[in-house]
Amino acid sequence: MTEENAVDWSDDLDCLRFSVPGHGAPCAMHRLAFKVLIHDALTEETCRAYFMANREAFLAAATNKIERLSIPFERSLHINSRDLRRAMTAEDAQGPARLCRVLDR
Repeated sequence: MTEENAVDWSDDLDCLRFSVPGHGAPCAMHRLAFKVLIHDALTEETCRAYFMANREAFLAAATNKIERLSIPFERSLHINSRDLRRAMTAEDAQGPARLCRVLDR
């Protein structure tokens, strides 16, 4: 997967894989991670359609994880539904996602 906008399905890993612009390695999201997001049957087609409808959030989730964990260039990664929801919340708020902080007593 070398194209900047590439997306494919891995039968071996049972996941959707997509390229992250400027990263050089694919990001994956397992089919079961879509379970809390998709209320239809979890097929390759429904997962791919959900990705296409929410492409920007997937890219934001992957980019956020790369930055947060300092994932090296060309090292593959995976995201989960929590990563994706965090990115979707940030998009809805038109700003960065809020982080929780512990308050002193």
